[in-house]
Amino acid sequence: MEDLFDDELDLVPEGYREYKRKHGRHFSEGLADFAVGRMKGEDGNEITPMTKEDVDKLLLEFGVEVKHAKEHDTVFVANMGLADYLGESVPDLEHLAKYIKNVIDDPDGYEGIAFARWLMDVCVMRVEVPWDEVM
Repeated sequence: MEDLFDDELDLVPEGYREYKRKHGRHFSEGLADFAVGRMKGEDGNEITPMTKEDVDKLLLEFGVEVKHAKEHDTVFVANMGLADYLGESVPDLEHLAKYIKNVIDDPDGYEGIAFARWLMDVCVMRVEVPWDEVM
């Protein structure tokens, strides 16, 4: 799969290529922390984020196996669901676990789908990502 920036070399943020070589289209622990740290709940307040351990426990509790997740992808998706959907279209924690699987294992999706969507969001919003720090 071609990269978002392959045709627009002038758009490549400093440090992105090295990050991609090391992590591919996946969230490192540092990048997940950065991304989740910017999330707000429906009320506009910061969320209390779920850790990797919290997410792993949630998935195990409800017997949900995510096959295509790497590194901290599940942490990003879980916290996105927590911030934006839990209590609304995702009514409870069992459905949050299923939401994580649905996003990452989308049968007509692709590897790194959550990262790619997030990357497009930060590009459009012109968020400066400290690539060297989140490596």
